[in-house]
Amino acid sequence: MSMPAMPALVPPFNAETARLKVHMAEQAWNSRDAGRVSMAYTEDSEWRNRSVFLRGRPAIREFLTAKWAREHEYRLRKELWAFGDDRIAVRFRYEWHDDAGQWWRSHGNEMWEFNAEGLMARRFASINDEAIREEDRELHEGTR
Repeated sequence: MSMPAMPALVPPFNAETARLKVHMAEQAWNSRDAGRVSMAYTEDSEWRNRSVFLRGRPAIREFLTAKWAREHEYRLRKELWAFGDDRIAVRFRYEWHDDAGQWWRSHGNEMWEFNAEGLMARRFASINDEAIREEDRELHEGTR
């Protein structure tokens, strides 16, 4: 008996493929591997991350490398909010600490647009940060 094939994660999305796309993005970002994560984006992908505007896979890779160099013990959770044919909206939160040991919870929304091959062509993220005490952390390595 063979296993069912994994659904193609290309537009148009349905509830199952949109949820799976979000889960795969969460796993990739939690790897903190900028090279791996950047491969999910088109060569000329357009980003807004907070007030930073980026274009292209090399800029994304550089941005993520710098991000994870300063956001220690980064741990992320993403949740599907809505989807359309080639778009997905996500709510997320992540926790990390800075060089001084201050813990932060960052939360916000992302809007994603994909090309026909399933690579993200546009990503727009609005993010807010709140200082938290270490004992108030909710996201830990190995937890879902």
